[in-house]
Amino acid sequence: MSDQRGVPPDVEAKLHQLERLVTEAKTVPLSASIMLNRAEIDGVVGDLRDALPDELTQARWVIKERDDILEHARNDAERLIADARKERDRLVSMQEVVRESEDQADQVLSDAREHARRIRLEAEDYVDAKLANFEVVLNKTLGAVERGRAKLRGGLDTDQLGDDELAGDIIDGSERR
Repeated sequence: MSDQRGVPPDVEAKLHQLERLVTEAKTVPLSASIMLNRAEIDGVVGDLRDALPDELTQARWVIKERDDILEHARNDAERLIADARKERDRLVSMQEVVRESEDQADQVLSDAREHARRIRLEAEDYVDAKLANFEVVLNKTLGAVERGRAKLRGGLDTDQLGDDELAGDIIDGSERR
């Protein structure tokens, strides 16, 4: 059975005995210290220890376990925070890599567009030069055709070839002079 504070009666009696020993102890002259009998005090403290209920020992173990659990929880929390920071740093790093990749991709695309524009302009210049050459050749050919036709017309007037002879010459591919 315990008193109102939850202290068992034998513990309460031993505490009163300890208090009485301290209050009845002789004082050291010219000091605030007192003299106690070591064996007597050790006996009372030992009796107190023996008189403490098992629940107190269990409570100590519960407190120790609680402290161990709290320490473990703190360690887990610190590890989780460190892991979260590492993950955040990794994601930030990945974001940087993505941003740099996008910048590089934009640059490559811009370079490719510029290269394609240059190739297109070079191709247009090449085709324009070929068309200009073709135009010159066509103009020369057209001039040769016109001269040939004119000569042919002029030749008919002067040679007075018959239609049959002219047709034969054209078919044979030979020309009379």
